[in-house]
Amino acid sequence: MSGDIMVNITRAADLTVVGANGGGWVAPVGTAAPDSPLAQPDSPWKALGAISDDGLTYGFDEDSQEFTPWGLTSPFRTQITKSVRTFGLTVWETSRLAVQGLQFRLDEADLTPDGGGITKFAETASPAPDRRAFWFLVMDGDSARGFYVPQGEISDRSDVSYKQDEISGFEWTITTYPDEAGNTVYHVDKLPLTPAEPAS
Repeated sequence: MSGDIMVNITRAADLTVVGANGGGWVAPVGTAAPDSPLAQPDSPWKALGAISDDGLTYGFDEDSQEFTPWGLTSPFRTQITKSVRTFGLTVWETSRLAVQGLQFRLDEADLTPDGGGITKFAETASPAPDRRAFWFLVMDGDSARGFYVPQGEISDRSDVSYKQDEISGFEWTITTYPDEAGNTVYHVDKLPLTPAEPAS
């Protein structure tokens, strides 16, 4: 029908994110986050090196309890009972000191080779907590998303394969823990501005 009003469907490709590139860093708990996702992390941040082409997975694990009053069939309140954030990645530079230290819960000093270039260490049957600070960066053109984890710990390690046709990697799930302010993940982003909505 003539005179019908058409709805303006807005789309902006530059507001999408493809994890085209990125990296990860680790530091002792208490290390401050970089001021910008465009800044190179300084010491004591240590790079995790090459990450597999699966990139970075930002996980949400939440549970809730619904409360449905007598006489109704839909809840009238929901209470969050669990809210956990995780990061998943596979690091390929398994000989990097920072990476070995995380995989085996060791300080880098414990991985110093002797005069003959030989490194020796043992894996304990009773590992102690090993919390670190983490900084993850996802980049896509001019867009950059930074994730600062003030207290994180590797909570799951996958099996490591040594094969002729496969690069060995350490696959980790890192669980975040709340800091003194009660926060688990801080976001530091450089993103395009959202355009104004079209006039009706």
